[in-house]
Amino acid sequence: MKILQITVFTLILGIAGVFAQAPDNKVEIAKNSPEPLDKQGAAVTPAPESNVSAPAASMFRRNAPLLRRVGVETEQTVSLSLDDAIRKALQNNNNIEVSKQNVKKAEFSLKGLFGRYDPVFTVSPNYTDNVQPVSSVFGGGGSTGSFSSKQLRIDSGVTHFIKPGGGSYSVLFNNARTQTSATSSQFTPTYDSDLSFSFIQPLFRNFNIDGQRRLIKIQRKRVTQSDADFRAQTINTIAQVQNSYWDLVFALRDQQNKVENLNLSKENLRQVEARIKAGSSAPLARAEVLTELANRETDVISAAEQVARAENALKELIIRDPSSPDWSTQLTPTDPPVFGQDAIDLDAVVKDALQNRPELARLRIEKEINDVDIKYFKDQLKPQIDLKASYALTGLSGTPTGLTSPLLTPLIGGDPQTDAQAFLLQQLQILNPAIIVPNITLNPSTNQRFVGGLDRSLNNLFSNDFRTIQVGVTFSFPLRNTQAKADLGFAKAERTRLEADTRSNEQTVVVEVRNAVQAVESARQRITAAEEGVKNAEIQLEGQRKLYELGRSDTFLLFQRENDLATAKNALIRAQTDYNKALADLQRATSTTLTVNNIQIESPVTVNP
Repeated sequence: MKILQITVFTLILGIAGVFAQAPDNKVEIAKNSPEPLDKQGAAVTPAPESNVSAPAASMFRRNAPLLRRVGVETEQTVSLSLDDAIRKALQNNNNIEVSKQNVKKAEFSLKGLFGRYDPVFTVSPNYTDNVQPVSSVFGGGGSTGSFSSKQLRIDSGVTHFIKPGGGSYSVLFNNARTQTSATSSQFTPTYDSDLSFSFIQPLFRNFNIDGQRRLIKIQRKRVTQSDADFRAQTINTIAQVQNSYWDLVFALRDQQNKVENLNLSKENLRQVEARIKAGSSAPLARAEVLTELANRETDVISAAEQVARAENALKELIIRDPSSPDWSTQLTPTDPPVFGQDAIDLDAVVKDALQNRPELARLRIEKEINDVDIKYFKDQLKPQIDLKASYALTGLSGTPTGLTSPLLTPLIGGDPQTDAQAFLLQQLQILNPAIIVPNITLNPSTNQRFVGGLDRSLNNLFSNDFRTIQVGVTFSFPLRNTQAKADLGFAKAERTRLEADTRSNEQTVVVEVRNAVQAVESARQRITAAEEGVKNAEIQLEGQRKLYELGRSDTFLLFQRENDLATAKNALIRAQTDYNKALADLQRATSTTLTVNNIQIESPVTVNP
């Protein structure tokens, strides 16, 4: 009778354990702490009861550190939704920051190309002090002399390339003050002023496009291209965050599932210990339960490692600094896996992908760059016809020395015969300073216009009386132009390659989209099948446990049914995770990640020169 009472008590205890451990069909968010944790982050297990043997108590104590992860403080728990994870990645992800800076670099390169069209002002002050010896050719003494000159010259000018039409102009304004000891000089000091304006305009080749404008057009495309790369990097990073987030959700739920399976083994051990104590089971039954308990401990340890790996992968995407204290925090996802029954329109998503994929946009921009090259190289095959025009003004003034020169006779109205004689005497004096040249006085009524300082020189300059006008055309006919022909052939070949590359990439995109749609549909069907599997595994475990409690089954079959249930649950959470990851991959494949997640990305490009 006592044995019968113990058996009935054990049976009641077993049935109560079944109901206590019966799994709930409700999908719950995975928990980072399936069991209460102590201050060191270890799972706290109940203290062994008095009817539990010493080996079993030792097993319970070994269970304490199973969920501990290296470098993670369990007191620092951070709840994290998927939107929060995406937001943190957009703010902190280093790959996105690199891509953003690449766009800015391309923008600065474009600004630099416009520097060619900045006006350039040049000023060049120059002082010269020159003393030269002069040898005498007259007289046998071979006497020598010298003359000196001092000049302060300030040349200045502005040059400017004009973007429309490819022309250029320059304005030069030069002023000089010269003082000399040469007796042949009519003025000392002398003030010379020159103002000139020149203009060059291509009329055929380089009129519509030239080398610099080609580089600017191409760099504009490169900026747009780098912006497409930035968006592609953003989309890929968001997809990685989504996948890592759901991987962490799966790892935590899988860990929770394995902990629940481990707890079933602990309950089985309690029941076996009770039976052994009551005498209804042999002590050998304890070894079988402890073996299964050790195997499930191994599963929990492996699951904890997968949690750590998944958490580190997500942290890598959302933490900027490798030394940040956020690495020691424990992330707890708060978003449950989603599930939908709506069918996906394959044609619509393929169309979206072909329109939105950044790599296809990049190839379209590459074709536009190729169009610029073809246009430029065709232009280089044309003859070059350049219009050149210049307008120059001259001013002169100085302090008279009392001499005149045939060079200035038309200006001052002197006597050509007298001036010729004076000029000859002056040249002789240069050769032999010992020769005395009589001074010839300038006509006061005709030379006053040139007497004075810099202001007089400038007045003569801007009077527009002394000017030079030049207009001409330069024709350049390339006889063979081999380089331009080769460049044009290269650009056309590049165009053919880009067209083939575009078709290849479009095929790749279509295949990715089709595979992504198939993955979503397969995961949806797997969820339905896995739910049925969990439901039937629960029924089988419940039946097997009842048979075990009635003595009509053994622990081997019971453990098998428990493991079957754990496997079915794992298949369900894996299917749910794969469904959400497949949705994220479909968003990436169609480049709808930003719109679906309601993310507004502002291009880093701020200035368009």
